[in-house]
Amino acid sequence: MVDRLPFPLRDALSATFLPRAEGRSVEWRATDEAVGYLEALAVMEERATAVAQGTAPELVWLLEHPPLYTGGTSADARDLTDPGGLPVFRSGRGGQYTYHGPGQRIAYVMLDLKRREPDLRRYVAALEAWLIATLDRFGVAGERREDRVGVWVRRPERGREMEDKIAAIGVRVRRWTTLHGVSLNVEPDLTHYAGIVPCGVRDHGVTSLADLGRVVSMAEVDMAMRDTFEDIFGPTLRET
Repeated sequence: MVDRLPFPLRDALSATFLPRAEGRSVEWRATDEAVGYLEALAVMEERATAVAQGTAPELVWLLEHPPLYTGGTSADARDLTDPGGLPVFRSGRGGQYTYHGPGQRIAYVMLDLKRREPDLRRYVAALEAWLIATLDRFGVAGERREDRVGVWVRRPERGREMEDKIAAIGVRVRRWTTLHGVSLNVEPDLTHYAGIVPCGVRDHGVTSLADLGRVVSMAEVDMAMRDTFEDIFGPTLRET
């Protein structure tokens, strides 16, 4: 069945990262109102510690932030070109500068890699697969690149070699428990990306579902993300 799926979706679904043994389902939380960055970090850190200690189940938390920039552990100050008054936060995640804001779905992912496989490369590949499968639900062909983390879409109308980034990945692992996660551009204000060199990549652009002509609600994105997450990472349970 999987062999008949179109590439790159076939490639995405081959990157499953399921638990090796039965256990508690991953809890699923979605917050509708914008959450401040420092507040979200505090919640994430506390929950990740509990996951590592075995006192709380794994969690995926979907949310939006108010407009802001974050710089990962590889961020180059020269790539913060014109923040325009938006707050800038240093982050413990991997990667460089990125933008977060309304219209962008962020997923903080707190998983115990010991339940699956303590392999960071496989985990990142599974996150890419999740995003690619989600985009496929809306008729967008997302692709991975060996030399660039994240998910990309081809833009042939702008030139044969042109492509834009539609989803970013930035992770951290502590005691084999994951922190941070992914961000998918649904309908953010793309002009804010002009204030940085996104993820340090200068020769490609940034896009969104809306920019590609797919106008969908955040609720629709949330449903697609949950369905495809379960295909790759295993069952979820609505957080009580």
